[in-house]
Amino acid sequence: MTTTKPTFKIAVIQATSVLCDREASTQKACHLIAEAASKGAVLAAFSENWLHGYGGYGWQPVDGPEWWDFAAKFNEEAVEIPSETTDRLCAAAKEHEIDVVIGVVERDARTQGTLYCTALIIGREGEILGKHRKLKPTCGERAEWGENQTGESLRVYDRGYAKISALNCWEHFMLLPSFALMAQGTQIHIALWPGREPAEPPAAPQAMWPRQHLMSRAFASAGACYVMCVGGVRKKDDLPKEGAKWLNPSTGDSVIIDPRGEIIEGPLHNEEGILVAEVDMSHIRAAKAVVDNAGHYSRPDVFELRVDGNKVFGK
Repeated sequence: MTTTKPTFKIAVIQATSVLCDREASTQKACHLIAEAASKGAVLAAFSENWLHGYGGYGWQPVDGPEWWDFAAKFNEEAVEIPSETTDRLCAAAKEHEIDVVIGVVERDARTQGTLYCTALIIGREGEILGKHRKLKPTCGERAEWGENQTGESLRVYDRGYAKISALNCWEHFMLLPSFALMAQGTQIHIALWPGREPAEPPAAPQAMWPRQHLMSRAFASAGACYVMCVGGVRKKDDLPKEGAKWLNPSTGDSVIIDPRGEIIEGPLHNEEGILVAEVDMSHIRAAKAVVDNAGHYSRPDVFELRVDGNKVFGK
């Protein structure tokens, strides 16, 4: 499929989901999909684990029966793919003729036990185009998420207006997943994050430091593409009483980044809202004229990349 539209709109949805409530979160997601479409967007993106919310309890030590009770509830409200929940998301995308990328807490339909941090890609035709499970959960998340067992989901989807791709959070630090998508010519990349970009770095240099803006801008600049850096937002009052002591608020700080790596919309700090930007394909072409990391600005005679044994770059 070839690109036919020189300009079009994309929408980053920064909103509070209803943690541990799949039904309420699904209803809100469908409403927000309609709202993004009403703003003229052809593509809308939600944050990491938006449905039914980022847990984070794995970062905390097991602390008695409450920890286990919350983990069980978190599993109970997770999303299976496909399911009635994904059917409703697909129906909303089709009704409003908009592509959707949304982070979900995915439950393994076979074991009913393992959860995955998954980016779900839905087409405006009302069908699931694909899903990408996080390849390596970050640090304490390994108590919550299973690992993606295949690289097959490192895919770029040609949607006619542009080629799109998605990665979850600190997958952007892994570098090779990013390059695998750049090698397929991604033009709009969705970077899904829990949502936090502090104004000042922590005093201790060894402290964990959310780098969603830095890594998303790096992807945009290296990939010569637009990046929808979408973070989740929730305040202390949004946390359920059960398990609240293990969970943290999020400030969102979503942005839209152009192919030079510059922020053109946002950040949207500690509030709900929809950021809309107009994509100009000529800006992508201009950026790739200088830096095409899978084309003229590469050395396929020196480097080779294989994913699941299949060559995606190199000669």
